[in-house]
Amino acid sequence: MTHIRGPISKFTSGRRVLAAAALTAVTALALTACGTEQNDGGGKAGSAGSSTASQQPQPEQAAAQALFDRFEKACPEPGVNSRRPTGASKPDTAEPETIAPGETPPADPIEPAPPTGPEAELDDRDWCVSAHHEQRVIAALQMLADPTPATVRKTLNGLGYTDERIHHLKQDGKKTRFYLDLREDGGGRLCESGVAAGAVSDVVPCVAVAEGPFKVTSETRP
Repeated sequence: MTHIRGPISKFTSGRRVLAAAALTAVTALALTACGTEQNDGGGKAGSAGSSTASQQPQPEQAAAQALFDRFEKACPEPGVNSRRPTGASKPDTAEPETIAPGETPPADPIEPAPPTGPEAELDDRDWCVSAHHEQRVIAALQMLADPTPATVRKTLNGLGYTDERIHHLKQDGKKTRFYLDLREDGGGRLCESGVAAGAVSDVVPCVAVAEGPFKVTSETRP
């Protein structure tokens, strides 16, 4: 049997120091592990938040969609075109009009020719929506002292029209010409043909393909 020499309190104090040191080390490891879990969790949460944010619509796109929704709700349902004549033509049995001897034939046709281009292809809803867009775009373009493609794009962006809606920006002397794609997500063929020229800026309706990449099929350029 080994005899312990020296006071018991001395050895007890040493074990307490070792135990305290061990406890401190264990606590430090636990805190480190906890911190690692928090950092990993925070990193994962940040990644998930970024992923969620990327899936949400951009503010510009949301503002543009709200603009389109407001104009569309203020206009009639699609399908009616009051600009296209619907009256019945004269019956085949009707006698042709005669011109008296010496009488000058009328210079204008007796019946108006059927409309073509945007007049024939766009319905009342398209014309209503177009008028809303034209009013605000023309007012903004008239304020441009130097209507370059860059300044026109910036102005249109500021009105809520994203780059995906703006096409064929082209300098034409001191003017800039462009197109706006105003087709609805569910269909429609409305577009706008515009010219930015300061106080004489103008925007008129045009007709685009119903589906696929933007392409103008009919227009009356300003």
